[in-house]
Amino acid sequence: MLDTTEKDTDYIVPALARGLAVLGLFNAQVRSLGIQDIATQLGVSTSAIYRILVTLTSTGYLNKRNGQYELGARVINDGFSYLASRDIVDVAMPYLNELRDRTSLSCHLSIREHTDCLYLYRAFAAQRLSVNIPIGTRIACHCTAMGRMLLTGLEADALAALYQHARLDDYPAPAPRTLPELQALIAEDRQRGWVLHRSDYATAIAAAVHDHTGQVSAAINLSGPDAVMDCPRTQEGFRALLLDCSARISQALGLHR
Repeated sequence: MLDTTEKDTDYIVPALARGLAVLGLFNAQVRSLGIQDIATQLGVSTSAIYRILVTLTSTGYLNKRNGQYELGARVINDGFSYLASRDIVDVAMPYLNELRDRTSLSCHLSIREHTDCLYLYRAFAAQRLSVNIPIGTRIACHCTAMGRMLLTGLEADALAALYQHARLDDYPAPAPRTLPELQALIAEDRQRGWVLHRSDYATAIAAAVHDHTGQVSAAINLSGPDAVMDCPRTQEGFRALLLDCSARISQALGLHR
């Protein structure tokens, strides 16, 4: 809330304040209101509120259907544009730091650029045995847990188009070496909702982050030495915390399910 002094109130525009108050009446429970309902809740007459409703409707902030008003596309688009413009690192950072503190494991955030997994942020685990990949590192998507989760946002035909001219057989096992292998692997990853990937002396678990449209926009992981990650019960606990973290980040980005 802004600090408003008595002097500042001299500059308040009553019509604008009332228009914002109208928009504030709508929420997840209240989807539509008639003019009498709006006037009653604001403590004004219908004639006093009519011109404001006409203005909000003509500018796309309200829709009018069968005498009822509801939020228009302008409100939704403006809100989502704001959410989309927020740096995903700024949104995800506190959640990843919390996850690191709860698990004592390194956490990373990445996005997909073509066929690469680009590391944007790491929550560093200050312990002797830890996995910390520098920000800016690029690794082929099909070779990492986060990269595979990023690819789950693509349908089979889009995945095929992306890898149409890419060489897969230049990478060591357990990376898939053909497009059909990759497509089958990503389909399984999508259905499972998470990926566990083992490399030399380390294990990573990854989950996808979704934007307000439900599309995969990023991925996060927990990674640590095999000595820590090998216990099935411990691994299950880490996975639950990771999935909760990815869901909370997605919600902060505007996803509602």
